[in-house]
Amino acid sequence: MAQKFKNYINGRWENGVTTGASENPSDLADMVGEYSRADIKQTQEAIRAAADARGAWGGSTPQRRADALDQIGSEIIARKNELGELLAREEGKTLPEAVGETVRAGNIFKFFAGESLRIGGERLASVRPGVDVEVSREPVGVVGIIAPWNFPLAIPAWKIAPALAYGNTVVFKPAELVTACAWALAEIISRAGLPAGVFNLVMGSGRQVGQALVDSAQVDAISFTGSVATGEQILKATAARRAKVQLEMGGKNPLIVLNDADMEQAVECAVQGAYFSTGQRCTASSRFIVEAGVHDAFVSRVRDRVKALRVGHALQRDTEIGPVVSSDQLAQNLSYVEIGRNEGAELVWGGEALTRDTRGHYMSPALFLAQPQHRIAREEIFGPVACVLRADDYEHALSLANDTPFGLCAGICTTSLKRATHFKRHIQAGMAMVNLPTAGVDYHVPFGGRKGSSHGPREQGRYAAEFYTTVKTAYTFA
Repeated sequence: MAQKFKNYINGRWENGVTTGASENPSDLADMVGEYSRADIKQTQEAIRAAADARGAWGGSTPQRRADALDQIGSEIIARKNELGELLAREEGKTLPEAVGETVRAGNIFKFFAGESLRIGGERLASVRPGVDVEVSREPVGVVGIIAPWNFPLAIPAWKIAPALAYGNTVVFKPAELVTACAWALAEIISRAGLPAGVFNLVMGSGRQVGQALVDSAQVDAISFTGSVATGEQILKATAARRAKVQLEMGGKNPLIVLNDADMEQAVECAVQGAYFSTGQRCTASSRFIVEAGVHDAFVSRVRDRVKALRVGHALQRDTEIGPVVSSDQLAQNLSYVEIGRNEGAELVWGGEALTRDTRGHYMSPALFLAQPQHRIAREEIFGPVACVLRADDYEHALSLANDTPFGLCAGICTTSLKRATHFKRHIQAGMAMVNLPTAGVDYHVPFGGRKGSSHGPREQGRYAAEFYTTVKTAYTFA
């Protein structure tokens, strides 16, 4: 019998109006479980429960919130192997990557347990005699969280944990591809002693559950990670009712490789950044911008490295690249391979659907030689597809790197401190990497981008307070 995953509304586990299936992209014969799809009515019930609970939770002591978050984080880490296996089975990350993500999620909860005790404020002298001024941070209220499928534990963690730490209540809508992971996280949270209504899990479609969250006047803030098109719709809807909104929407991240780069290091940065996690990361390197003097050598070495990557079942020990998450995503990846070829880009390696011992969504990582105007060099693919662009010199490489509507993350491989310093200052991105893969960030510092990649305050670290709190200024005449 397949395990059944229910919604968690106002402290109770509830069935939805219909059911859906979560499958294993490494083995389509393996059903991870059945999940309950909520409708608009159940979503509204969860929102009302969160609204009713906001006063008591917002007024709770920092110690109570810290204890709850620390308990959640500790259990996630203690169960890292079990949860990591579930994540690998449902989303398709390799088992080491999945266990690593699980630990990261636990660490995020524990980090914000500490932040619960460090909510700051100020007391200032007024410009008027006899008046005191206090500046404090208060919870925003009810936060709707809409999370993607590619990091099914870590991204919900870095949204839910700060929301609860700063005294907000939560209605969490996960992606339908990863409902087992969402349920597992919610089950841990449900046993952390939170009052009913403080945390709610509502699974279902974006058209019903997501839209109900975005439209509800009782939802004070929306934190969303997903596609550009959906993010733009959310921005318009929330702006109309003046709700607070935070959007993370993707990238077309460049990795510049200069003539003076350590070639072995540059190749590893490129391959890890572009192809690990099957390229399904918003921070993945999808454009390698390579200075002319090392272009051919770089392409040759990356091709050899990519050819040697082992694509297979996410739970097999020797697998380096797992399956694509779904049939739709695989079809999109393969369609971009054809688009690249039809536009004249040279396919150096890969880009084919693969057959393995189990039926799954496998493809070989693709490497192209492209021109800046090609669609594969401009549009986010969200799969193991990367292209190489030739640059005349550093200035040309920087210009190509900035020639994109996105601005999430960018990297450079160089041994020149001068070039690295100039790059960090002039790259139009929210995050810059020097001699590191573009994919791979710390959980205690800000995460976010510029231009079409992000909107609103940054996620993660102490900067999360900018979104999950509102500032109040109080004056007292003594």
